[in-house]
Amino acid sequence: MGLGKRFFNTAFAQSMIGVLMAQYVRLVTVTTRWQVVDGHVLPDLLAQGHAVIAITWHGRLMMIPKAWPGPSPLHLLISRHGDGEMVARIMARFGMRMVRGSTQRQDRDRDKGGAVALRQMLTLLKAGHSVGVTPDGPRGPARYLSSGVITLARLSGAPVVPVIISTRWHHSFSSWDRFRLALPCSRGAIIYGAPVILDRKMNPAQEEAARRSLEAALDAAMERADRLLGDFAGAPDSKRGTAL
Repeated sequence: MGLGKRFFNTAFAQSMIGVLMAQYVRLVTVTTRWQVVDGHVLPDLLAQGHAVIAITWHGRLMMIPKAWPGPSPLHLLISRHGDGEMVARIMARFGMRMVRGSTQRQDRDRDKGGAVALRQMLTLLKAGHSVGVTPDGPRGPARYLSSGVITLARLSGAPVVPVIISTRWHHSFSSWDRFRLALPCSRGAIIYGAPVILDRKMNPAQEEAARRSLEAALDAAMERADRLLGDFAGAPDSKRGTAL
């Protein structure tokens, strides 16, 4: 490992990058003209005393602090490795709290603390705290909603709310999730989907139907946001990326 790479892996470097990236997110937030669709959804649910499960695709995670109404913090599920530590340092600057792990199926995720993370999120939800999840993270496939979100929704009884935030000007990386870096001085759209509450008792076929329905709802929100901004290329018809 080169000297530069070793430096960027240090806690000091990651902390500094986290500070700078948080400031960058704030810059994008204040220089963007936002259009919000169904912005009442989360505030209404929170005002009624509901803890919610907010979901967004991994590639659209960057600007999620803008979409969370507060004032209570969002507990965000973050991977234990890879870019998870950097994301955690950035999001913590916005008052978000981290749950370490993954929503991937346990047979694919034995080293990521998936079962522990699920228990932690269930405990948080039952205590009235909301959680945020990227259901295709941390490694994809892109825009494939993991069954762990369905399990979490069933066992908690909490409403699941699809949330997508897009900016017209952005840079898309060639990563598995086509991660978008929002650029300043742009137009932006925030789409909140209808809340979905799942029955606790569901057979496998019903669980798969619910998974597909939520996946489609999150895709529909993403495509609506992109089309509002005239970004037709940002709303592909087919799924992108493969599992690593």
